[in-house]
Amino acid sequence: MCRTGQQPDPYEPDNEKAPDAAFAALLEDSAEELYESAPCGYLSTLMDGTIAKINSTLLDWLGLERQAVVGRMRFTDLLTVGGKLYHETHFAPLLRMQGEISGIALEVKQADGGRIPVLVSSAVKRGGTGEPLLIRTTVFDARDRRAYEEELLRARKAAEEARKEAEADRARLQDALAVLQQSLLPATLTPVPGMEAAVHYRAASPDRLGGDFYDLFPLDGRRFAFFLGDVCGKGPQAAAVTSLTRYTLRAAALHDPEPVSALTTLNKVLHERYTGGDPRYCTVIYGILDTDPATGRVTVRIASGGHPPAVVLRADGTAEFLPTPGGLLVGVLPDAAFATATTVLGHGDTLLLYTDGLTEARTGDDRAMLFGDDALLEFATRQAGRSPQAVIQALTGLLDDFGDGLDDDTALLALGVPASDPQTRTSA
Repeated sequence: MCRTGQQPDPYEPDNEKAPDAAFAALLEDSAEELYESAPCGYLSTLMDGTIAKINSTLLDWLGLERQAVVGRMRFTDLLTVGGKLYHETHFAPLLRMQGEISGIALEVKQADGGRIPVLVSSAVKRGGTGEPLLIRTTVFDARDRRAYEEELLRARKAAEEARKEAEADRARLQDALAVLQQSLLPATLTPVPGMEAAVHYRAASPDRLGGDFYDLFPLDGRRFAFFLGDVCGKGPQAAAVTSLTRYTLRAAALHDPEPVSALTTLNKVLHERYTGGDPRYCTVIYGILDTDPATGRVTVRIASGGHPPAVVLRADGTAEFLPTPGGLLVGVLPDAAFATATTVLGHGDTLLLYTDGLTEARTGDDRAMLFGDDALLEFATRQAGRSPQAVIQALTGLLDDFGDGLDDDTALLALGVPASDPQTRTSA
């Protein structure tokens, strides 16, 4: 503060002129220091690219002296060969058209031969009449970013290689499972004189072994045995039970082929083999076809162990379930009672056997409903009078329509007597 009658002291802190001058000087020093020591590189070039000004930060990165750069080098002299080419073909033309350009990835050369990845932004400074005067350029060190990007690329490449290897492993596993699955099923169905047979097996997933099985084989000159069933569970354990079940039924048929006797033998084998902490059981229909060459009719005797009932499709356009009374799950109890049911197939009739993957398929937009027995019987009625091949083909299309609603493996076996007059027979 100045006292009345005294001359103001220029060094007095409260002198009004002193703060303004000091603040201006501070601003000037700070601006210059900020430019020279900024965390990024700055340079200004003439319109022909000659470097007119460059800050210390960028000079330190490059390992160059100011006097060797200012007025002696162009901006492109700081770039690698690839950077020069990109500057001439893309950077400079875009800058001339737009007046500014930002975030361009380039590389600058160091005096010792090294390279620094940078991000470059430039803007044209214009005069009062709009004429271009110089180009101001900011250079950001992108070494950390480049290292991060390279690490991301390495991680992505490693993840992609791991994904491909996992896919290859899965493909190999699926191939192995497919071969093993085929080994659990007959390669072809034995031809039955005077009859036609068709079969289809649909695995719900190629990544796991199913437990469905079927077979058809001769007993003597006019009798043939058949069976179709489903083992509880999936995977290798189920496959082992499937193999045991199939060969037990074939062996039992050689000793006593009657349906009740065969299922009783299988029940005893499974119960003795799998008693304890890991019980295993199956559902199965086993039957005998007794052909009559004189009439062409076939008598069918079947017994069921907890399996869904067979469907008989008649030549007259009707269809019905074939009741199999009694019949517990095979292998659950040491002694199980089974009963035989009998039907006769005439010309144009077909016997359809299936596993519960068909009736338990989920339907509807929300996949909340099961296909069920009623829908199956309605569908079978529409196929009545058709050949076994046509019936299986229609059911295969139905399975396709289920899509992801098919949760379980499904086996289908159709055995039929050809129509007496091929001209009146309906086929696919």
